[in-house]
Amino acid sequence: MCLVLLGIGAFFLSRSRTYQVFGRLLSRVETTEKVIALTLDDGPERSTPEILDMLDKLGIRATFYLIGERMAANPEWTKAIAERGHEIGNHTYTHHRMVFKSPGFIPDEIEKSDELIRQAGTTGTITFRPPYGKKLFGLPWYLAKTNRTTVTWDIEPESDGTDIKNADAIVADVMKRARPGSIILLHPMQTGSQPIREAIGKLVPALKVEGYRFVTVGELIAAGKQGW
Repeated sequence: MCLVLLGIGAFFLSRSRTYQVFGRLLSRVETTEKVIALTLDDGPERSTPEILDMLDKLGIRATFYLIGERMAANPEWTKAIAERGHEIGNHTYTHHRMVFKSPGFIPDEIEKSDELIRQAGTTGTITFRPPYGKKLFGLPWYLAKTNRTTVTWDIEPESDGTDIKNADAIVADVMKRARPGSIILLHPMQTGSQPIREAIGKLVPALKVEGYRFVTVGELIAAGKQGW
C-alpha cells in the first residue's frame, strides 16, 4: 500500500506545474501590470518562418522553447527567431521525458541545447522548460545546481480539454483564463497545427483590446514578483 501511495505521489509531483523539489519554478508572475507571455513549444519546424512573419505583423515578441536536435537540423530558423527579437528557451535536446534518467543524461540534454541557443545569438539568461512538464528529482537538482529557472505555464488549451482544431475555441479558452502575469503555452509548429496559428492571429488583438501587453518570459520575470 505504501508503495502504491508513493507511486501516486511521485506521479502528481512529476506533473505539477507549480512545484518542484529543488530550485526555482515559474508558472506565472504575480503582478498588477497587464503583461502576458506567449510561449511556443517544440520547434523549429517548417512553419517557423510563417509564424515569425505573423508575430511581426501582430507587433509582439514571444518565447520559443526549442528542441536541440531540431535546432541542429534547422540552424537558419533558430537564428531567425533570435534575430527577430524573440527569446529562446531550452526544451532539451531530444524531448524525452526527464524522469528516471541517468545522472549523465540530464546535463547532456540541457548543455547541448544551451550551446545551440548561444550559437543562434542568445547572450542573456536561458530558461528551461521540461518536455511534457515532467520533472521529479534528478532534473530539478541539476537545474538548481546550475542556477536555472524552470518555466511551466498557467494556460494551455490542449490540457484544458479545448478542441485545438477549432481556432475560436482556443481563443475563448485563453481569454477566459488570462490574467496579469500569465504564461500561455501553445504548439503552433507541429503538423496539423494551422488552427493554433490561426488562433494566435485572433488572440493577440483580442488581448490587446483588453489592455494586455505581450512580453518575453525574461521580461515577465522582471515585471513582478516571481511565483516560486
